[in-house]
Amino acid sequence: MEKRFKRITFDDTRILFILKGMLVGLFAGLVVSFFRLGIETLSKKIQFFYQQSQQTPSILIGLFLFSLVAAFLVGQLIKHEPAIKGSGIPQVEGQLQGELTYNWFSVLWKKMVGGIFSVGSGLFLGREGPSIQLGAAVGQGTSQLFHSSSSEEKILISSGASAGLAAAFNAPVAGLLFVIEEVHHSFSPLVWLTSFTSAIVANAVSLYFFGLKPVLYLGALPSLPFHYYGALIILGIILGLLGFIYQKTLLALPRFYKRVPLPEYYHGLIPFLLVLPIGYLWPTILGGGNQIVVQLGQLTPPLQGIILLLIIRFVFSMISYGGSLPGGIFLPILTLGALIGSLYGKLLVLYFGMDPVFVKDFVVIAMAGYFTAIGKAPLTAIILVTEMVGSLNHLMPLGVASLVAYIVNDLLGGHPIYESLLERLVDNQPKQSSGKKTTFDFPVTAESQLDGIMVRDFNWPKNMLLISIYRGKKELITHGDTVMKVGDILVILTDESNMASIKKEIQLKSS
Repeated sequence: MEKRFKRITFDDTRILFILKGMLVGLFAGLVVSFFRLGIETLSKKIQFFYQQSQQTPSILIGLFLFSLVAAFLVGQLIKHEPAIKGSGIPQVEGQLQGELTYNWFSVLWKKMVGGIFSVGSGLFLGREGPSIQLGAAVGQGTSQLFHSSSSEEKILISSGASAGLAAAFNAPVAGLLFVIEEVHHSFSPLVWLTSFTSAIVANAVSLYFFGLKPVLYLGALPSLPFHYYGALIILGIILGLLGFIYQKTLLALPRFYKRVPLPEYYHGLIPFLLVLPIGYLWPTILGGGNQIVVQLGQLTPPLQGIILLLIIRFVFSMISYGGSLPGGIFLPILTLGALIGSLYGKLLVLYFGMDPVFVKDFVVIAMAGYFTAIGKAPLTAIILVTEMVGSLNHLMPLGVASLVAYIVNDLLGGHPIYESLLERLVDNQPKQSSGKKTTFDFPVTAESQLDGIMVRDFNWPKNMLLISIYRGKKELITHGDTVMKVGDILVILTDESNMASIKKEIQLKSS
């Protein structure tokens, strides 16, 4: 029992956690690479049959039967494992906050099969959310292999999530930032070290399968001249507003699907059938949309074509995700952002005389700004887009547009989409003591009221114990007169089921 509560320090275990991170990264990289291969193989076949159906319409009968079978199969997987619904990112965040628990192997294989059928069939869903959940499942399985403590299990789940995103998009730095910025909202040395190790190894595995070319390579990108930066501010305002609309629409989808006279696990039948006319009329726009982004980098479509494609992508992305199928919104969001940027750039060319060569710049910039507005994770968005397009020329423009989009969305009352989805996921669930003790780190930030006060002078929540403080590389055993300082990492012991509520209560009281 003593082993379970032991706090493992960074200095004592960094090599051990690097090795474990490498193992998680290797397995997660293999799993996600095979997941990507499955999606790409099925997508190519489906697109081929849709193209052939334009000359031989009878092929649509076979595609209709395939959609029925795929919807039934995925529905059965969801029925027996509801944790595979949606992107999987809220589920991973819920795990790490102690709100949710899952059978890792059940999630692993069912998410993989369900995701291949859902994303590979041409629905407007992304592979990145499922890849993050697959990586997290690998991390959880690895922790059970090593009989890890609760706190170590969370580190390995985090590293698996980082590896999953890295392998999905060949973006290891973004994978690390996603875990720190979106999942933990704080910096922990062990989480950072293990997650980055896993991301690097998983990315190496993915590069072996898919090559060194960036996922959204748009060719040479010119640097945006400074006199266009005013246009970036206007673009950021537009992206913040449209991101807010996206958030509200996505969160309203359950009200629409509740009217469907089918069990929830068969709601996916709707997008599986509605994709048939889209695939027949426009087979090249099926899937998450990475091919659309690449095409926008090569040729700017007519204004009417961009608007039509933007509307279709937005509406059917909502229909696809609302069906609770195993698929993400990461890549569809980036695709919508690219279309918004292309439309904006086209308008600048037509009405303000901008050189058409810079339209590609706005495609890239809008991807980051739109994702920032929806996910409220600007650093992840900026680095993710930078790694995916393979260009460092746009860090400043990306930062300007993302900052403005973030501020506008915040002023409108927007919340991070994955946090909102998690709140909906755990809403009305009975809270029971798990009997499983865990520790979590709580950072003392510059704006926190914890800075400069003694431990005994703070009104701590019930059902927790402050067991130590990390100040740099030193661990301080706390007493009532211990003064907390900016940069300290508070180590708190509690029941796993109370972790999320205690963390929120401390944040509220210290803000």
